[in-house]
Amino acid sequence: MTSSETNPAGGPERQVASAAWELLLPAASAPARTRGRSLQAALREAVRSGRLAPDTRLPSSRDLAADLGVSRGLITEAYEQLTAEGYLRSGRGAGTWVGGAVRAARPRARDLAPRATGARADFVPGTPDLSMFPRAAWAAAQRGVLAELPHHELGYPDPRGLPRLRTALAELLARRRGVVADPERIVVVSGVAQATTLLGFVLHARGLRDVGVENPGSPQHDALYAAAGVTTVPLPLDDEGLVLGPLRESGVRSVVATPAHQFPTGIAYSARRRTELLDWARSVDGFVLEDDYDGDFRYDRAPVGALQGLDPERVAYTGSVSKSLAPGLRLGWLLVPEALAEDVVERKRTMDLGHPTLDQALFARFVERGDYDRQLRRCQRAYRERRDALVSALEEHFPGAEVTGIAAGLHVIAALPDRYGPQEGFLGRVAAAGVAVRPLTGYSHADHAHARAGEGGEQGVRLVLGYAHLPPTRIRAGVQLMAEATAARRR
Repeated sequence: MTSSETNPAGGPERQVASAAWELLLPAASAPARTRGRSLQAALREAVRSGRLAPDTRLPSSRDLAADLGVSRGLITEAYEQLTAEGYLRSGRGAGTWVGGAVRAARPRARDLAPRATGARADFVPGTPDLSMFPRAAWAAAQRGVLAELPHHELGYPDPRGLPRLRTALAELLARRRGVVADPERIVVVSGVAQATTLLGFVLHARGLRDVGVENPGSPQHDALYAAAGVTTVPLPLDDEGLVLGPLRESGVRSVVATPAHQFPTGIAYSARRRTELLDWARSVDGFVLEDDYDGDFRYDRAPVGALQGLDPERVAYTGSVSKSLAPGLRLGWLLVPEALAEDVVERKRTMDLGHPTLDQALFARFVERGDYDRQLRRCQRAYRERRDALVSALEEHFPGAEVTGIAAGLHVIAALPDRYGPQEGFLGRVAAAGVAVRPLTGYSHADHAHARAGEGGEQGVRLVLGYAHLPPTRIRAGVQLMAEATAARRR
């Protein structure tokens, strides 16, 4: 082969040989038993990445084998394998060329997980303190499960979940949340998000195309139900819960509710409103879809029991470990009314064939041994202290501020006096100071422009402030930073 021989792209063929030699040299040094596969993988990747461009002529198997110091048979086998896969093409007496079929981009592993804002003080709600995850107890439970789990339980599970976990959850939820928990009606799910989507699919299959949602409320409901072909209908709240007049007039037959601690307003549904809501569900032959997202965390009294306990045939109850352990575990539960149970279980089966068995067995052991109760008590103490620190800091730095809603959960609603408004200007100043906050208006399901319509007026500011993920010292420093950013306006 001489330097005057060229490939169709116009580059010297000797340069192609040199490039191939450089790309394949590390593979040629692999152990003898894996050298052939290594050469094929290296050549395949060179074509995919574009380092060997389409229509590039490759060196002969004899020349490339001599350059790499390997047998000609290994190169011939590699050429033949990649020709069969479409990466290369060849013809009798015409040599071997890079094919034109490959269009793969260089692979990259992007991380699309939601991340913290990076602000100097981050009061965005919704995240627990992930540093409180009980790593030692979790690892001990994992070792125990791996030692004792029968081989057959590594097969496809019951789509509802392992009987052991459903039994443990039934006892836990009946004891802590006052639900009527039949293990046969519990479905283990990948968090409340999957429970919501499952319910959406089942309602859609029954001809229900709309579901009511609290307004303001969780912004996730819209997208989750839309994925199942169900439209959300925003419904107003008052100090006792969902307003029954608009609910009746909406024509919906199912509604999402957070009665133990409404998100984001922080209210707890009154006993009267709970009764009225269940009466409505019976009157329309419908369902209440209860999201008990942080029902375990009440700081001024024992938590109010779940709505499901009053009528388990009209309430589908959902919960998870996302606030008590970590959202990354993707572990939750759904208690379904008998009328929906068969359809929900079948949809769960077709969706993913059941939740991972090792994770289920691990959490079952964690619950059975009392570790989960200990974790809840630990979180309860820490989050109550952090809420107290936030309320105290608001009183000190924002005189006249009012914290509304019950003493529960992982966030508060802070209503600041009129002098701190207008809200839009307040938000701009604290953002410029590196403080991340969310206004209550940001959780409205109404048209965004309509939701913000009042922000420009001379009125006070209503904020949804998350605190669970922040130690008390950072809470106090963050509130002080927010106050300093708005001091000029107050003067």
